[in-house]
Amino acid sequence: MDNNYLDLIKLVLPQFLVENFDLEKSRKEKEVLHLYFEERNIPPDEHSSKILVSKGFHKEITIQDFPLRGNTVYLHVKRRRWLDKDTGQVVQRDWNLVAQGTRMTNEFAAFLKEISRY
Repeated sequence: MDNNYLDLIKLVLPQFLVENFDLEKSRKEKEVLHLYFEERNIPPDEHSSKILVSKGFHKEITIQDFPLRGNTVYLHVKRRRWLDKDTGQVVQRDWNLVAQGTRMTNEFAAFLKEISRY
């Protein structure tokens, strides 16, 4: 994605979403904007010593975001999961670890709380 577009998107959407997820598609229905995100295939840092293989995604969750220019906005988010080749365990990113030590806005904290439920 062009850096100009990326900079603009970072002003509108949570920065961690732009940094950790790819916008796969968008669709507009009347006054409703749907944005579809998939977590990038970058294993969590805390599992960097393991051999992980991407095993698809968790069930998609939908979160209502702040309206944009009079449009209701829904973020459709698919979190990735990996399989540890040695143990057979499923691994996923711990979004609470991502947030540690950061200064969060209320909206960012609410978003993390929502995606951590699944």
